[in-house]
Amino acid sequence: MNRRLIQLYSALLYNAHLRGFAEGKIYTGSLKTVCAPGLNCYSCPGASFACPLGSLQNAVAASADRPAFYVVGLLLLFGLLLGRVICGFLCPFGLIQELIHKIPSKKLKKSPLTRKLSYAKYGILVLFALAIPAYYALQKLPLPGFCKYICPAGTLEGAVMLLLHPGNDALRELTGHLFRWKLTVLVMVLTACVFVYRAFCRFICPLGALYSLLAKLALLGIKVDKTLCTDCGACVRVCKMDIHAVGDRECIHCGTCIHVCPTKAISFRAGKIVLHGPSLPERGTKS
Repeated sequence: MNRRLIQLYSALLYNAHLRGFAEGKIYTGSLKTVCAPGLNCYSCPGASFACPLGSLQNAVAASADRPAFYVVGLLLLFGLLLGRVICGFLCPFGLIQELIHKIPSKKLKKSPLTRKLSYAKYGILVLFALAIPAYYALQKLPLPGFCKYICPAGTLEGAVMLLLHPGNDALRELTGHLFRWKLTVLVMVLTACVFVYRAFCRFICPLGALYSLLAKLALLGIKVDKTLCTDCGACVRVCKMDIHAVGDRECIHCGTCIHVCPTKAISFRAGKIVLHGPSLPERGTKS
């Protein structure tokens, strides 16, 4: 299973509106009413779909006038079917982080500190993606807090891509303190990713936090056969994420652990169907 290839295909599919890059304009057609599962800025010139996190904030911001059933239902569907497989396979900004991490440097390994920092994204989810939009919704002033004040994916894929187009002089004249702040956040996040594996994903991303709440219920993902597992810990040690166990809230189901398991207890499954594992024919009928 070539995860990198799937990541690349996913990024290309999300940003298939190549005409937008050529024209320096945002696509606003009918596909933008549909959310992609992974983090990909609505304002990216090539974006063919809406960003699920941005859509959630906009839905909360408009909740004083209409319920957010569609967006919440779609996110629940993504979470229950795919969970954090989305983070590991279908998120363009996750791919960007992994590629940046390949820059030669001394790497910071996971530790009890990074595991504690992984809880920060839940606070960011509550405050910036839910509370701030809800507060301003009561005042009839839609404000997507995370997108406006933090999102480095939006800054890179949306603002930077649009500002680089030679025909967008008017946009460049509108940049001010807020853009400079977000550019600073972007530089800080990308720099952190050189030294820390998926720093944004682990410590900041509200979308990953949201999907992690459904991790145990997701249909697709890495599963452990408890009858074969000896609790040797090889899977946890090889993982670069802040997991306590395979398949927990921090697991992005990348599959790195599958081939280090000495008892072949780990496989990638959809329910009880084994999709990928160390000895697929023998394990295909196991529960």
